[in-house]
Parts: sequence; structure tokens; C-alpha cells
Amino acid sequence: MAAVVTGAAGGIGRAIACELAAAGADVLVHTRANRTGGEQTVRQIESLGRQATLWLGDLAEQTVQDQLVEYAFAWKPVQMWINNAGVDVLTGPQRQWSFEKKLEHLWQVDVVATVRLTRAAGKRMKQLGRGAILNIGWDQAASGMAGDSGELFATVKGAVMAFTRSAAMSLAPQVRVNCLAPGWIRTAWGRQAPPAWQRRAEQECLLGRWGEPEDVARVARFLVSPEAQFVNAQVIAVNGGFRPHSAQGFAQP
Repeated sequence: MAAVVTGAAGGIGRAIACELAAAGADVLVHTRANRTGGEQTVRQIESLGRQATLWLGDLAEQTVQDQLVEYAFAWKPVQMWINNAGVDVLTGPQRQWSFEKKLEHLWQVDVVATVRLTRAAGKRMKQLGRGAILNIGWDQAASGMAGDSGELFATVKGAVMAFTRSAAMSLAPQVRVNCLAPGWIRTAWGRQAPPAWQRRAEQECLLGRWGEPEDVARVARFLVSPEAQFVNAQVIAVNGGFRPHSAQGFAQP
């Protein structure tokens, strides 16, 4: 088995890549520029007895998207493709970008790259006779969340979730396409979130805790595996059970 995981230098992407490797897959690890993080993911995969290769490139560029697909299928007959890459606009210098700049970058990577990679990889998989593609949405895209970040992520992740359903129709029956919609997952922003946001994440989860990248990874492994061969065109929330409550008093992330 061979898989591609974009945005796999850390967080959810690394967890998915390692989970697939533990299940027996060789993994192409993509990252935009975090070579150190990507190499760490590769070493973890190799420690599990699987092959891994690292590929760097900015998926905001359509030529780079095309090159990734060409490289991946020349490397191995890829059967699993996870479009996890996304722009981090909540931490680092990107946090200071204008709303318009954040939207532009999120749209190019989270939406356009997901659409084009799904179509290109799906076409190759269809020719091979089988495959599974997994996209990443957001559990509150349908219900909404106030504030700049809520508007941004509802826009881009809502688009990904809607696209997934149509792509599944286009690529059936050879290729399945599903979407994961994570909730409050303790990635880079979650680890440094202010106490009020820590409480909110716990209060909005029926299980009373943050999710971990590994929680998402285990569901991802199932969805791209033969065990899920009758699961298609679905958006599946991984959030411990969402419990909405008044967000009054919370600063926007």
C-alpha cells in the first residue's frame, strides 16, 4: 500500500502519516517548507518498518500541485491520498495578516489545491481501478462560528465539504472520497491558546476534553482502508460530540 499525506510535517498530518504506516502503508510526506519537521515524520515512519519519501513544495502554486501528483504516482501506485495541507493563519506572523490576505491564502491552499489534487489523483486512481481520497473540513462549518476566524474557516472548509460529495460522485465506483471534519484538536494553536479558549474547547465537547491529532488519525486510517469500502461521499465529524454554547466573552482566535 502507498499513501500521500499533504501537510505532514507535524500535527494532524504527521499523526495520519504515522497511523497509515503502522497499518502497513509506505507514505509520501509532503510539507511546504518545514524540512526538519518533514524529516522527523519520515524517520517515525521508517521506525515502523515502512518506506517514506519527503517532498517539499508550495501547494498554492498549481504547477507544484501537478508536480506532486506526477512524482507520487511515479514513486508508487498510490491507493490513499489525504489532502491535509492548510494555511495556518492563527499562529506566527500570519496571525497579523489582514482578513483579505488570510482568505486569499486559505482559498488557494485549503480549497483550490484540495480540488485540483483530488481531481488529478482521483483520475490516476480510477485508471488503476481503486483508491480512497480523504479531505479535511471543519465541524462548525455548517453551524457557523462568529468572528473573523469562524467566517474564514466556514467559507473554505464548507467549500471542501461540499466539493467532497460531488467528487465522490464523479470518481465512483472505483475511488471513494470522504471528508473528516475535526473539532477542537490540540495542534499548534491549541497548545498555546489562552485559558478562556482552553475552557471553551472542553465545554463544547461532550467528552469534556480537547481532541488529539491521533484521534483524527485513527478515523482517517479507517476511512481509507478496505474496512470502510461502503463508506463514501460522507463528511464525518471527529469532535467528541459538539455541544454548542454561548460564545459571549470569548475573544476571537
